[in-house]
Amino acid sequence: MTSVKGPASYFPSIEKTYGQPVSHWQQLIRTSPLTKHMELVAWLKAEHGLGHGHANALVAHTLSEDRGK
Repeated sequence: MTSVKGPASYFPSIEKTYGQPVSHWQQLIRTSPLTKHMELVAWLKAEHGLGHGHANALVAHTLSEDRGK
């Protein structure tokens, strides 16, 4: 079994710390009027109380997924 690397490696900690599944945070990111990476990170930190690393991982992973569609 290979270990998860990159932004997704933060997901178990994000779910445990904030009590919401990753899909919840991705939905918020995708429905936000903001589109720039650092704007979304700042918004998650200010409005939802996420730490910088967790917010950054969620935004990076979500935007990367959306670019791949």
